Amino acid sequence: MKILCTNDDGYQATGIQVLASAASSLGTVTTVAPDREQSATSHSLTLHHPLRARRAPDGTWIVDGTPTDCVLLAVGELLPERPDVCVSGVNHGPNMGEDVLYSGTVAAAMEATVMGIPAVAISYSGQVHEELAGWEDVVRGILEAILGRNDLPSDTLFNVNLPAVSPPDVKGIRVTSLGQRRFADSITRANDPSGREYFWIGGGEVRWRGAEDSDFQAVEDGYVSVTPLHLDLTNYQLLEEIRSWGLTL
Repeated sequence: MKILCTNDDGYQATGIQVLASAASSLGTVTTVAPDREQSATSHSLTLHHPLRARRAPDGTWIVDGTPTDCVLLAVGELLPERPDVCVSGVNHGPNMGEDVLYSGTVAAAMEATVMGIPAVAISYSGQVHEELAGWEDVVRGILEAILGRNDLPSDTLFNVNLPAVSPPDVKGIRVTSLGQRRFADSITRANDPSGREYFWIGGGEVRWRGAEDSDFQAVEDGYVSVTPLHLDLTNYQLLEEIRSWGLTL
């Protein structure tokens, strides 16, 4: 199996080292990752300046672009053969609920899915990212359980979140739906030393809600959350109702 490994935390992140090592038990791994942190870049592409790629001594491809750029370059130019699967992460921080719309880690897996390549995005809910080194066996088991199948659904990626517990304390795996999260007081308004006003997005209080089978509930209960995500955002339940509106110009 030919495996493309990428992330949004940069090629030096602990998470991608753990993921690449865990994936190596399934096949040949090639890592193509950003040269710096690209968190919250979502599915953005670099269109207005050229991209550059260089190779590290360990064979890792380092790209001065977004996670989506990395997947596009890997499949289109850098890899000698098309990868069989793509694994993205392990992200330093969770990607649950609406996070999947912002996450560069999830976007990289989504880009692979767009290209017809099965993909898994993995994120860690804990705060101490150095602890990810102890998760390699768990990550390997997750990858083997998902990518070892020969009936993976098309147009679907798997969004995995690891709970903030010690690996021996993981209770198991739950297949989940996306929860919903809301931020409160997430914008800071202040003045810089020269007196100019600025705004800083981030932080604040996070509130979660969702069904009993939601991702955040599984992680909170000490389980690994596995959420299948598909590319079609159409709300099929509302199609006939909206058509009945008789929208015209």
